[in-house]
Amino acid sequence: MLQIFLMFVDISHEMKLSSNRKDLQVHQAINIMNFTASICNRLNLKQLVSNPPVYSSATDVSGEGLSLIFRRWATKKTAGSTKNGRDSLPKNLGVKKFGGERVIPGNIIVRQRGTRFHPGNYVGMGKDHTLYALKEGLVKFERHKLSGRKWVHVEPKDGHVLHPVYADAAAMKKMETMA
Repeated sequence: MLQIFLMFVDISHEMKLSSNRKDLQVHQAINIMNFTASICNRLNLKQLVSNPPVYSSATDVSGEGLSLIFRRWATKKTAGSTKNGRDSLPKNLGVKKFGGERVIPGNIIVRQRGTRFHPGNYVGMGKDHTLYALKEGLVKFERHKLSGRKWVHVEPKDGHVLHPVYADAAAMKKMETMA
């Protein structure tokens, strides 16, 4: 590449000596110098030595100077894989049965992550914190006044039923209060 540059400088010097076509030759010399300067600016010396540009032919000389054909290489990889268009399925969380709605045993009342709502009377909690009805009745939401904790209860259709162990204790207490 440096030899070509020196050849261009010699040609431009010879063109300047000729007085017949002085204007044309000066114009051509300036164009050639601009061209070689732009090549030197775009390529560093290592590329000039190791990766010479491709020419159509070494003897291809026209009235305008050497005809150069450069090969371009891609500067960025194309057609790579993309990570768009993937999404997880919806989890369908939230309250499923609202306050005052009728539920039967096994009905899901709330699907949640963590314990945003806590199970109250006749409400069970699954391993994924899902709240479900244990008895038939109406759903009731309650917020504790001091802690602010939200509780979900089911008001049974038959009324509250005590466990037999506690039913006997309650009956005994009534008898004691009467006597």
